[in-house]
Amino acid sequence: MRNITKLLLATTCISGLATPALAQDNAPDDAAGAASASGGSIVVTGSRINRPNSTAAAPIVSVTNDAIRAQAAVNIEEVLNRIPQIAPDSQQNYQDSDGRQRIKLRNLGFERTLVLVDGKRVGTMNGIDANMIPTSLIKRVDVLTGGASAVYGSDAVAGVVNFIMDDDFEGLQLNGNYNFYLHKNKRTLISDVTSQYGFDQPARGTSADGGRADLSLTFGKKLFDDRFHISGYVNYREAALVPYSARETAGCQLVEAVKDGPLTCTTSTYTPYGYISPRAGAASGNQYVNNPDGSRTLVPYSDAMAANPYDGYSFQREDKRWNAGGFTSFELSDAAELYGSVMWFRDRSTNPYPARVFAPSSYGDGNSPYYVNCNNPLMSASQAQTICGADAGTSTLAPVDVRYRFSNVKDIEDVYLNKGLRATAGVRGQFAQGWSYDVGGVYARNRMDMTWGQPDYDRVNNALNVVSVNGQLQCASGTADGCLPFDAFSANSTTNSQALYDYLTDGGFGTSTTINTLYNAVATVQGDLGTYGIQSPWAEQGVAIALGAEFRQDKLKSYADDVWRTNNGGSDSNLSQHVWEGNVELQVPIIEHKPFADLLQFNGAFRLSKYSSNPDTFSTWKAEAIWAPISDITFRGSINKAQRAPTVVEAYQGSNISYDRINTTYNDICAPTVTYTTGANGQQIPVYGAPAASREVCAATGLADSLYGSPTLVCPTDIGCTVRRGGYTVNPETAYTKTFGVVLKPSFLPGLVVSVDRFLIDLDDSIGYNDYDYFSNGCLQTGSDFFCSMFVRNADGTLSSNPGTNPTTGYIRGGTTNYYKSKSHGWDFQGQYTTGLGKYGNLSLDFAGSLTTLAGGQDSPILAKYNCAGYYGGPCGQLIPKWTHSLRATYTTDNRFFNASFNWRYVGPLTNVSNSGDPALGWSESSERETFYRIGAQNYFDLALTFRVDEAYSFRISANNIFDKLPPLLPNSYNYGLSRSNTLSARYDSLGRQIAVGATVNF
Repeated sequence: MRNITKLLLATTCISGLATPALAQDNAPDDAAGAASASGGSIVVTGSRINRPNSTAAAPIVSVTNDAIRAQAAVNIEEVLNRIPQIAPDSQQNYQDSDGRQRIKLRNLGFERTLVLVDGKRVGTMNGIDANMIPTSLIKRVDVLTGGASAVYGSDAVAGVVNFIMDDDFEGLQLNGNYNFYLHKNKRTLISDVTSQYGFDQPARGTSADGGRADLSLTFGKKLFDDRFHISGYVNYREAALVPYSARETAGCQLVEAVKDGPLTCTTSTYTPYGYISPRAGAASGNQYVNNPDGSRTLVPYSDAMAANPYDGYSFQREDKRWNAGGFTSFELSDAAELYGSVMWFRDRSTNPYPARVFAPSSYGDGNSPYYVNCNNPLMSASQAQTICGADAGTSTLAPVDVRYRFSNVKDIEDVYLNKGLRATAGVRGQFAQGWSYDVGGVYARNRMDMTWGQPDYDRVNNALNVVSVNGQLQCASGTADGCLPFDAFSANSTTNSQALYDYLTDGGFGTSTTINTLYNAVATVQGDLGTYGIQSPWAEQGVAIALGAEFRQDKLKSYADDVWRTNNGGSDSNLSQHVWEGNVELQVPIIEHKPFADLLQFNGAFRLSKYSSNPDTFSTWKAEAIWAPISDITFRGSINKAQRAPTVVEAYQGSNISYDRINTTYNDICAPTVTYTTGANGQQIPVYGAPAASREVCAATGLADSLYGSPTLVCPTDIGCTVRRGGYTVNPETAYTKTFGVVLKPSFLPGLVVSVDRFLIDLDDSIGYNDYDYFSNGCLQTGSDFFCSMFVRNADGTLSSNPGTNPTTGYIRGGTTNYYKSKSHGWDFQGQYTTGLGKYGNLSLDFAGSLTTLAGGQDSPILAKYNCAGYYGGPCGQLIPKWTHSLRATYTTDNRFFNASFNWRYVGPLTNVSNSGDPALGWSESSERETFYRIGAQNYFDLALTFRVDEAYSFRISANNIFDKLPPLLPNSYNYGLSRSNTLSARYDSLGRQIAVGATVNF
């Protein structure tokens, strides 16, 4: 067993994807599921029982440090995106993100994946940024798919991602990595469409861009006979901007307005020519631009005069990040070892936008135009006539819509500044006989400052009101505040300077701040009851037990300055939620090394949780079984009841009560339908028809039968009915996750390990937001109490009340609450094979694949069940393909001087729901498409070469996406999620071939 494990380890250190934990020991380079840490402790993912040689009952995929280096990863998201079980993301890259990296297992959302460092939480679910973890210090990453709430608490519904750090480092190491994209731009269908608009295109041919650097210094020292250990690291990362305009695949945002129709580009009225639309007079509402010939005349706006709104967007954002931290431990005795760690980071990423004067509709209520004086000397007579009519040449202020893109002014930026601190401390040790304990805690604080802005509305108005004083143009308001005239009436005006734009934007940028804080205390006592004779007579090991208690408090504080609130609204908040928990875990070997049962073992865990936001107590549990009839074959299975508690934001949204008026077009489903006829004097006379709902349905809403169809139930035409949002106790989501599998280790073929696992994740009582119409329509169609109980009627049956009085009746409910089901089912396949080639070295093969058979669920009892596996669009958004895999082949010379690793990544095909043939996905015969309805399977190939010059120095060079394969292209990509620029998923290499060089030096 141990020899096979060691052989596997030789593979995982090169290839990076390890098979699920099979057998573990205390060696420093243990396989997935156990690792040596300071003081000889073991980190076991998925269990609090740290027993050597334990066998995992649930599949675990691991990525090693060597694999991370071979991939030339600058941030951890790029490593995780290649694991088939993880729904890909690219938070550090795409335009619309906030710069933080969160992890989504099984495409069930980041809030259902628990992220740990050495078995302890990274931070709050709202505040996690996994990129705070330095890639150079990661020993391995364990991905446990399936519920683990009974062991770790809330959030482990889809599974656990556990980063095992090298906290036992000794010496001084410098590790550097630099990578860039070497991509050949060529003509594509987007190029053909873009050329019709005159938008700029990248030069054809090969170019290098997107440089990223990752430099880390790690040091460690042991003192006092190795009982005291301290280590630390400093890490700097930097990434250069790659704009959309640098790739031929993003020449514009491709649009297909009509199914199977012609392709067009998204266009913008924010042109360097200047957009003008009068808001009064004969030309009111007409759209013009300044004549490009500079004649200060107006010509009708058209696509020929439009701008590309996305040419400055980021494929790769400019980013600078510092990480620093350290680990320490001091073994006072076998009974007491003190330990602690600190991780700190600061990350600043930016999104550039062209310098523009925004439409007046983007301010305040959106109804106030700009005003220009009709004797503005920058306007020609013809322009003044069009804008002002008879008032041309006077000092009258005329309402106007002005939009302008400055052509000689630097871009403005959205800035995301993320900062965080995570500290752990505790004491662990052994006591009595066969017992150990660990009492520790985590403090984590993440702060995000978002700064966004635009020209100040009042300053734009000041700069549009221009007069001539002694032949000099100046603002009518004077120059005391630095006002400069804004020439909105000339195409590509060179007088619109940086100084003018600085004036317009002074005071126009606001900042919003969110601070997430976690306080987490965990105490665990574990023991081997076999020392007391508590064990099976057929087993060599006794029963192992772990008892734990935990306290967690999540806090969220958000606030913003006046400018942010003026532009974006919202209000400050200060939220908090805490939980007390207790848990017990057992490992019970029944039979070991007997005929027909080399191993038979049962594991179990149970946890009780009491949240401050909920009056009830909740429980989670797990039950696992392992049976190896012979050492070559292991069958395993587990079932978990896992839960996710509402975040502090969701709990607040659920509990906070607010009232509002429903749109006056809404009518109580139990009121008569109303149509109107015109009377003899032109008056509108209501005609009442039958209610939309039946008597039985209306009775379910609490309506007296005598009031059924009464005109008094009609919502008042002037104010409408009332909705009450909130006032719910949001319960934890509950998921029942099951895994069943087999692991094969044939003794006749040493070095081969294969596993197949079936996973079933069924999530009930999903937490989400549903407004009044969800419940009203659901009640109408089903009569179910689930929906109809949301009608809270007045004594007279009406649903209208005064929101200002905090009414207790007379409304329909809505808001954040528990509602229905999500599911993720499929198969995981893993395999490794290592064979020696004698004096020529060794060869290893590593395979990991995932087949998704169900990804969907049922959004309410009135809706059909749906399955998005293999589909995109509609309710599926950007879903994972049915099949994805990674296959890596690695050759290492006998002296380990040279290593070559070749990787094949496969991403299965996806079909638009329009062609799914499934009405539950929105398909209909009329929706069938003939174009752009399928994304074919994608194959990517990577190569990494490593040269170990000596024990102190190694050099590596790699190429990802060797053949510079373009991503699959499709129009209307914004319909399928966040900005991806004419493609779908981060699984596709949107930027092309990546070249990387790196080196490690040990001093």
